[in-house]
Amino acid sequence: MTQYQVPVAEKKFIGSHILVAILALAVGSLFGPLQAFEHAGWDFYTYLKPLIKSYYQGLTVHGVLNALVWTTFFIMGFLTFNVVFGLKRPLKNIVLNKVGFWMMVVGVVAAAIPILANQATVLFTFYPPLKANPFFYVGLTLVVVGSWVEGWGLFMTYSDWRKENKNERTPFVAFGSLVTALLWQICTLGVAIEILTMLLPWSLGLIDGVDPQLARTYFWFTGHPLVYFWLLPAYISWYAMLPKQAGNGKMFSDSLARLSFWLFLVLSTPIGIHHQYVDPGVPPTWKFLHSMFTFGVFFPSMMTAFTVIASLEHGARKNGGKGALGWIGKLNWSDPSVASQLLAGLLFFFGGIGGLANASYNVNLVLHNTAFIPGHFHLTVATAVTLSFIGISYWLVPYLTGRKLWQPKWATIQAWVWFVGMIIFSNSMHVLGLLGAPRRVPLGLAPYVPAEWSGRLFQVGLGGAILFVSGLIYLVVIYKTATNKERVESEVEVPIAEPMQDPALGPAWLDRWAPWIYGALALIVLMYGPVLFEMIRTMALTSPGFRVW
Repeated sequence: MTQYQVPVAEKKFIGSHILVAILALAVGSLFGPLQAFEHAGWDFYTYLKPLIKSYYQGLTVHGVLNALVWTTFFIMGFLTFNVVFGLKRPLKNIVLNKVGFWMMVVGVVAAAIPILANQATVLFTFYPPLKANPFFYVGLTLVVVGSWVEGWGLFMTYSDWRKENKNERTPFVAFGSLVTALLWQICTLGVAIEILTMLLPWSLGLIDGVDPQLARTYFWFTGHPLVYFWLLPAYISWYAMLPKQAGNGKMFSDSLARLSFWLFLVLSTPIGIHHQYVDPGVPPTWKFLHSMFTFGVFFPSMMTAFTVIASLEHGARKNGGKGALGWIGKLNWSDPSVASQLLAGLLFFFGGIGGLANASYNVNLVLHNTAFIPGHFHLTVATAVTLSFIGISYWLVPYLTGRKLWQPKWATIQAWVWFVGMIIFSNSMHVLGLLGAPRRVPLGLAPYVPAEWSGRLFQVGLGGAILFVSGLIYLVVIYKTATNKERVESEVEVPIAEPMQDPALGPAWLDRWAPWIYGALALIVLMYGPVLFEMIRTMALTSPGFRVW
């Protein structure tokens, strides 16, 4: 096997990201089932006092660790691997990347202390006027800035490669990773401004109040493209790795893949106001415009679905697959990495449909504050993203450590258990939302629960229990792999699916950065400039902080 040898220093550095990510997933996942059990009437929070004082403190731990820390660290590690392996060169300045990594670690610790001390029970959205300890905001800032610094290290590495390869197409895994890092740099400007100009000074007592409407607008400037920061690394794997793993197939279209990534960069940020349909302070014109552009993201999403499925079908038919759907059985389902990602993709199909419902103004007004939303969120972030990352780790951890994956059959079982648990959990949450059950509420304590909710609330608890078992199996498999005395016989092959057509034959403008960056920034100014200008002009820093836990 002749594949690029990633330097040992880079392997350890990437492994550090994966370690922190999995630790965050382990702790955060302990609290996820507690929320589900509470809905079913099995309140374990009573037994956790005084360590965990409330349902909302547990919900904050679960959301921050699983939605923010697990994802961000795994993604930065995976993007770093893709850039180094794709460009076949070490990081330009690994010290710079390490500075960014340690800033993120210090930030996580700084934010975790007030969360555990019940001084930052503000959920992962940290909406004001809920007010947290200043260290929580400082910690979040360090995580974001640290990830920026790591991104700068990736861009510097790419810049050096480009100088030496002026006429070459950027290898897709590196290209997709750099676009994802750039998307993150742009979209996190919203929460950076929110924290530095409003929330941190407010928590330090430098200003008396906040403007919750303006803060929510800043947050959703980041909040919606954050979804694509989560999804695009999974898409990189689905596009360029999964076809190779699933049936020794090739990527159906390198050009379509690149175009979809550029469209995600351009379209995903200037649509955040569709999360604020119920906010009275946002003019209807901007809600309408953001709604229309939200449906624009549907196109690169469908291009992704088409290209990935075509790539998988190509490999399966080479292996004897026949019929309209019969080829699916020829995919390599016994590989836990493949099974995890295929099952993640299957459930994401339903998550995408739910996303269209959320983006529709009149439907959103009915669903917005109901259990439908966390049901949708768990199909996307907790399945399409998390289960895909789990699948990636099933080859990445053996690659980085040189140790064999422990009990692949158990890893495959883990993926199927997650799939079954999530179907039960998420379906019941969606139905509860349609029946009017509110979100962000400890329903186990609610005196108004009608009889038709009861069966569904039990299913929420049952699904949470199954997901907990799946998470436990995953942690055991990864721990036993990391400590496995049995080493791989030769270096694990990195699964790269070559494109069917030479990328050099594709349009050159798909590998040029400036037009897409200018286009993305121009659209952001157009879609956010007037509404933010008016909100800042009429800003009213009058709301005091509240602590309701």
